[in-house]
Amino acid sequence: MSDNPIVLLAGLGNPGAKYARTRHNVGFRIIDSLAGRFSLSFDKSRFDTKYSKGTVNKIKTILVKPQSFMNRSGFPLRKIAAYFKINTSDIIVVHDDLDLEFGKIKIVKNRGHGGHNGIKSIIEAFGTKDFIRVRVGIGRPHGSREVIAHVLSSFENSEEKELENIVEKSVDSCLMIMEQGFKKAMTVTVCNNCSQS
Repeated sequence: MSDNPIVLLAGLGNPGAKYARTRHNVGFRIIDSLAGRFSLSFDKSRFDTKYSKGTVNKIKTILVKPQSFMNRSGFPLRKIAAYFKINTSDIIVVHDDLDLEFGKIKIVKNRGHGGHNGIKSIIEAFGTKDFIRVRVGIGRPHGSREVIAHVLSSFENSEEKELENIVEKSVDSCLMIMEQGFKKAMTVTVCNNCSQS
């Protein structure tokens, strides 16, 4: 991250009550939790986003939830980043990830989208992969279940019991990036109730 940055911290998801508790919206849930921890609220809207502007542990921060649906997340984020003059290297994106086991959290930067349409949209909008991502594992579907049905499904009751802890650990990961930098944070892979790989 740059010196004295304004950090843009974006959670990905789909707007509306229909999607609120789905696997694809875990990014929204994490950003909501972080906002709650610092008594911030998403009381502003601009460029098809809901956002909050405040200070997180003395760091100027813009928390953002794109409202354009997952596969069009990029352009609202690009517009709000340009509006607040935020460097791409100071952007953190939190999102669900099929390729990680449920509960696993991994921090990466400058990586391909791996089939995630929200990340694909962001890469296309900014023309670069040079942003930080907090990948939160939701696991792949079992049996014959389609991927789309899986990501748009709600968590199972047994998973919901673990989810609060996963969300809080994801918030901690975001804060570690902001306070200690990407290189330090990326060495820590958090796994909640799953096997390490």
